[in-house]
Amino acid sequence: MQQKIKRQGVATFRHFCRKGYSVFASLHREVRIGVLTVGMLASVNIPKAQALQVSTHPDEEGEADERELAEVAVAGTMAPLAALQAARIVSVITSQQIESSAAQSVNDLLKLAVGVDVRQRGGFGIQTDISIDGGTFDQITILLNGVNISSPHTGHLAADFPVTLSDIERIEVLEGAASRVYGASAFGGAINIVTKRPTPNPSRKGGGSWRVVKGGEDSSQAKHPQFSCDAGAHGGSYMTFGGDARIAFTTRQPLPSLTGGGGGGSAGSFGGSLSAAYQRSDGATTNSDFQKGNAYFRGYYDARDFSIDMQAGYSQKAYGANTFYSAAYPNQYERNTRYIVSLGAETKGRVRVRPEVYWNRLVDNFELIRGTTTGENFHRSDVHGARVSADVKWVAGRTAVGAEVREEGIYSTSLGIPLNDKSRHKVPREDLFYTRHDSRTNMSFNVEHNILLPRFTASIGVLANYNTRFDSRLRFYPGIDLAVTPATHWRLFASYNKGFRLPTFTDLYYKSPTHQGNQGMQAEESHSVQVGATYRTAFMDASVKAFYHRGTDMIDWVMYSADDVFHSANFNLDNMGVQAQAALRFTELFGKADSYLQRLSVGYTYMHQHRRDDVAIFKSNYAMEYLRHKLVATLDHRIVARLSASWTLRWQDRMGSYILYEDAKSTGRLVDYAPYATLDLKLRWTARHYELWVEGTNLTNHRYYDLGNIPQPGIVVLAGARVRF
Repeated sequence: MQQKIKRQGVATFRHFCRKGYSVFASLHREVRIGVLTVGMLASVNIPKAQALQVSTHPDEEGEADERELAEVAVAGTMAPLAALQAARIVSVITSQQIESSAAQSVNDLLKLAVGVDVRQRGGFGIQTDISIDGGTFDQITILLNGVNISSPHTGHLAADFPVTLSDIERIEVLEGAASRVYGASAFGGAINIVTKRPTPNPSRKGGGSWRVVKGGEDSSQAKHPQFSCDAGAHGGSYMTFGGDARIAFTTRQPLPSLTGGGGGGSAGSFGGSLSAAYQRSDGATTNSDFQKGNAYFRGYYDARDFSIDMQAGYSQKAYGANTFYSAAYPNQYERNTRYIVSLGAETKGRVRVRPEVYWNRLVDNFELIRGTTTGENFHRSDVHGARVSADVKWVAGRTAVGAEVREEGIYSTSLGIPLNDKSRHKVPREDLFYTRHDSRTNMSFNVEHNILLPRFTASIGVLANYNTRFDSRLRFYPGIDLAVTPATHWRLFASYNKGFRLPTFTDLYYKSPTHQGNQGMQAEESHSVQVGATYRTAFMDASVKAFYHRGTDMIDWVMYSADDVFHSANFNLDNMGVQAQAALRFTELFGKADSYLQRLSVGYTYMHQHRRDDVAIFKSNYAMEYLRHKLVATLDHRIVARLSASWTLRWQDRMGSYILYEDAKSTGRLVDYAPYATLDLKLRWTARHYELWVEGTNLTNHRYYDLGNIPQPGIVVLAGARVRF
């Protein structure tokens, strides 16, 4: 009888039959659903319907992106929800967009997000400040696979990622306050970088792969590991060259259950990936040469009742820091080394528990005048954290609770409170000691409930926070996100969230000939309101959003007169704006995978600021230099055979002004930022086991400024190759 059942073919469901015996016809049989009626689809919530779609062209990149949005949980809530089910709009830069873009770094990728402002002091993403919806670079939380890797030292160094573009599966951008989920620093939003997780592929043929075991087949076949490798090299303008390599493996074997009773033949898996990269360049502008390298490991262990995920990253770079803190000293230099380690687990079932521990370290050496000890300082910041959360699915929805303890500290030659001789730590590879130190402990407790109905989603939560840097009382940060599906393809959103951000150690203590910190700084707070709508079909995505962020005790570095130094100060500032974007997938519209036109996306943001205090300020260094207008348009198309092209046009108009310096001396004259546009192109020849590409950024060779007195690179051309096996 078992042999008979095994030989039976797969039945295809094609129509409804109302006979009383119909249900018994499918017993002991694998059934493939071939047809769903229009009436049935109309009664299903749009996110769920799209999540259940099965691609008829599984190799199409557009279909892969659709499945990614439909099935993968994204940032925004404590309990994991898919992008199509979430109660907030989360922008996702997909793997297809990453591969086709002319981005040279993670920071360049973020320029594709219309709500993100990326300000560079040079090319290749070496010195970059990242902000969201008119905020500052210190007002966002940076996550790596959901782990907070933000530094309490300064947000200037937040973009030192230990991963390369080939490691990244997708990037999620959550705009607006998210403190009730991610705690301190999620004042203006969060950016979550998700790396590729190697997973077993039972359809892969050839040696070294495993396959699904059935019946009495030899289970030893399942233990054979499956490997994949890819490597690339590139070079081009300004004596730039680099390379990277990545190896991943998975294996599948019988794994035990936590509930006992032996493995019972149940199959689990474990695997991991290891990558490394190096790049150097003479630099595209004055004093912007650099060398950088990184290594990254991610591993997992997946059993029947639980899973374990760990990651470890290392990055280092040394670079000419042209006018990093002041145009009065254009010949600055910086060295950074970063370490990241995290270990997490998750139980499976109706109640899921997720414990997690992590450690981040950032070692920094800054030279005010390159090659000298004048104004030189050393810093070492450490973050230790432990977090546990749990969620349960029940009749009223999904409820989640969590708690986190995060210890932040810094040893420095310039930041912090003076140390006595016995408490000093030696600076690595230097004949001197850290003379200052500061630390703070942040404890948070949050609870959230998600209501998940066929046409309605609500996420309601609150975070209670205590920090040893401030008073001893708990501070509460509530939030509510609502989404409703009034009709097929449409989804409406509304949300309110309160956010906060602690001052960095740089805000509190930094002192130089041009800057003066303030130990009396208060924590920033904001009330963030958003409303929006999305429209999705098989071939088009569109969204529109309006936001209002009311900021209190906003932190910025300001000058009160033309001959003043920059002071860290608090003031009240509101950001508001509208955003619209749309993407058209021509492969789905025309029903042909080899369509000449493949994808077109356009996004636009308009912002305005309103200051609510009357203290006269001569110059704001960051907070009031926001993008009034940002337009991003991307077109992907096929040229011939395996050759394709991706064009990106970006137009920006920045408010604010900068002090004009001539020969490293201030003229005292303010110059407004001028609007500019850049055009990028990437050409790709793709085959099964290799890829050839050439890309050009700023093809019009336009000179522009992201930050005052630092002209951005003209045209940069790179070419490279990648192999996969």
